[in-house]
Amino acid sequence: MQKSITIAGMTVNPGDKKTLKLPVAPLYTHSQMTLPVHVIHGRKAGPRLFVSAAIHGDELIGIEIIRRLLKLKKLQRLRGTLIAVPVVNVYGFVQQSRYLPDRRDLNRFFPGSEKGSLTSQLAGLFMEEIVQGSTHGIDLHAGSNHRTNLPQVRAHLDDPETRRLALAFKTPVVLNARLREGSLRQAVADKGIPMLLYEAGEALRFDELSIKAGIRGIVAVMDAIGMLLPGRRQQSAIQPLVAETTAWVRAPASGIFRTGVRLGARISKNSKLGQIADPFGDSETDVRAPHTGMVIGCLNLPLVHQGDALFHIAQFKESKGIEPTLEDFREELNGSLSD
Repeated sequence: MQKSITIAGMTVNPGDKKTLKLPVAPLYTHSQMTLPVHVIHGRKAGPRLFVSAAIHGDELIGIEIIRRLLKLKKLQRLRGTLIAVPVVNVYGFVQQSRYLPDRRDLNRFFPGSEKGSLTSQLAGLFMEEIVQGSTHGIDLHAGSNHRTNLPQVRAHLDDPETRRLALAFKTPVVLNARLREGSLRQAVADKGIPMLLYEAGEALRFDELSIKAGIRGIVAVMDAIGMLLPGRRQQSAIQPLVAETTAWVRAPASGIFRTGVRLGARISKNSKLGQIADPFGDSETDVRAPHTGMVIGCLNLPLVHQGDALFHIAQFKESKGIEPTLEDFREELNGSLSD
């Protein structure tokens, strides 16, 4: 049988569904700030999964994914515990900013410290109250700085369990992404906990395809680790493409950038991806692909400086399956997610 759990001194009993408000440092105006945490504690013992969003305060897609996830009826059949934190960086969220008030990136300060900077203290609180005791984790992100991302999972695929769950998420692309010092993935991996990072869409924007893909992926992972009791299962035809390497295509010149290349496009080495024009004359510079692969991220802003990142390209051993994978993915998500 399931046992009660305690988060920040607050007890959640088996069968309970609670929203906890963890106190964090107030603003300099003395306005109180809290970290909202949704806990669904099943009656039957099982895994403890945390799902977090808005570590970067302007990445809103994960917030909506969690909001809809918590409304699914299938969670009534939950085995184990779901801990959902829709807004980790509450300070950045209020300001529609990626960063905290001390101008630090929270995803570079894990595992944090209770005696460090404001950012470090928030990271330490998250590790102590949310990550501690968890068996699995999923962190939700979106593209930054006017860039949008194709739905993708980034994970340390050298770990067999992490790889299994990354493929179960069923995004078109799975990246074998190295662990970065100070990131939540690194801190969680140091504790031996399998964790996925879901990237999709753009900061300060909602994207329905990305939202639906995120919800479905989380549910699929919950199913894969045994958190959902037997019931109707959604079958997926998606066979994710695994990319071992990625590369950025950067602007060869400054000016006005024009392109017709979309997310998910298959591109060939040396193919033309767009042009950068001089806004005060008629000169143009072609942007060409340095590799064959798939576009998994692109810049939406047409104003660029030389060296700006324009496209993020995933590279595969074989690129024949790119179009069928994307077609299946879009077709499956055209309908609404059933509960």
